Amino acid sequence: MKFKFLLSIFIGSSLVASAQNPDSVYLRKIFDEELVNGQPYQNLHYLCKQIGPRLSGSANAQKAVDWTKKLMQQYGFDRVFLQEVMVPHWVRGEKEQAKIVSGNQQISVPVVALGGSVATAKNGLKAEVVEVQGIQELKTLGEKAIKGKIVFYNRPFDPRFIETGAAYGAASDQRFRGPAEAAKYGAVGVIVRSMTEIIDDYPHTGATAYEEGGNKIPAAAISTKSANLLSSILKQQKGVQFYLKQNCQTLPDVLSYNVVGEIKGTENPNEFITVGGHLDSWDLAEGAHDDGTGVMQSVEVLRIFKALGYRPKHSIRAVLFMNEENGHKGGLKYAELAQKNNEKHLAAIETDEGGFTPRGFSFSDVQPAVLQGMIKNWKPLLEPYEVERLTKGGAGTDIEPLKETMPNVILIGFRPDSQRYFDIHHTAKDVFENVNKRELELGAASIAALIYLIDQHGLTF
Repeated sequence: MKFKFLLSIFIGSSLVASAQNPDSVYLRKIFDEELVNGQPYQNLHYLCKQIGPRLSGSANAQKAVDWTKKLMQQYGFDRVFLQEVMVPHWVRGEKEQAKIVSGNQQISVPVVALGGSVATAKNGLKAEVVEVQGIQELKTLGEKAIKGKIVFYNRPFDPRFIETGAAYGAASDQRFRGPAEAAKYGAVGVIVRSMTEIIDDYPHTGATAYEEGGNKIPAAAISTKSANLLSSILKQQKGVQFYLKQNCQTLPDVLSYNVVGEIKGTENPNEFITVGGHLDSWDLAEGAHDDGTGVMQSVEVLRIFKALGYRPKHSIRAVLFMNEENGHKGGLKYAELAQKNNEKHLAAIETDEGGFTPRGFSFSDVQPAVLQGMIKNWKPLLEPYEVERLTKGGAGTDIEPLKETMPNVILIGFRPDSQRYFDIHHTAKDVFENVNKRELELGAASIAALIYLIDQHGLTF
């Protein structure tokens, strides 16, 4: 009885507060629409199961472009269109092979080629291994210790970071720049510890970048469990070798597209609030959390407004960027065309951290007074939905180029709970079954709520 009494008081007080604040009323409508009629989960199922992996330049990437364009047209958005963009076309080829070779013992270990890597020779590559904790250690060791060897980058995630994205940022330089740097010292190949804190046998791919005119050497990620094994063997024995065989190649660039849906503004149609994620994914799985959830949430935001009959003051766009994973060409093209078309962007939100429970938003290069104004005025409105964390921080790779051409645009990152994301990021585990329906829907509603507030009140406080 006590619980029922308290619940009735809570509901009653909420209804009174809602009646006093039209923003509260409308945010409640947004969440009700999404939690009762939401469609991102069923759309994500189609994207993952009927289309699957969507690496830039692939046939599946084009299928995803065609389907998402049709989906937004079916929802009746005011405008749906494509933006042409040339993208890299890297292919993995046959499954990679790898072994730790210690004396007469050969231990097979799971690896995956890094995106953009070159292949090994047809019969593979075998060389002695030298373990390092990061790029700086190469200089300490010097060419004498590295030349002719395979460099093994084994710096783990720092578990002290609460936000796991910070741990990823602190470790990922050895994957992105590590092969190019090791080549300068005469290394013949690179193995990188997978970018995750979890200890398992799922290697994590991800992009690497060679320097223009530099030597290109094969590079692969090894699972964390096998990285620990290799490190242990290296500490016990000398002359340990590693065998790697991979068949990847880079083909000529391919024409692809950003997919854009739009609801036209009634008062300022050439001023835009954008939400987006990236349509491409790595090729090891279905790209469910990275970034199927983000693109489906972006489409869902517009669907919510359409279902509620909301006519925004400013034009609202859902942008499905192509080629975030291995080139960022979609984000660059979107910013280029926005400048060419004299579009003014008030704000751009990126959702590319998985479809987990929403926590809040981070704002890049925002003035302290603006951030404090949002916290004062909007945090109370967002608290009932547990998405009130409004902080200064990063926004996202695909929307960053807008800042170059529109210095006043506010870049915003959607921040879901981060604790599980890097367990599956860039692995064969990134499948639809690992996405929670309610978490995905709450994220879509949270983004729609923030866009509603920006549209109604702007970003001047």
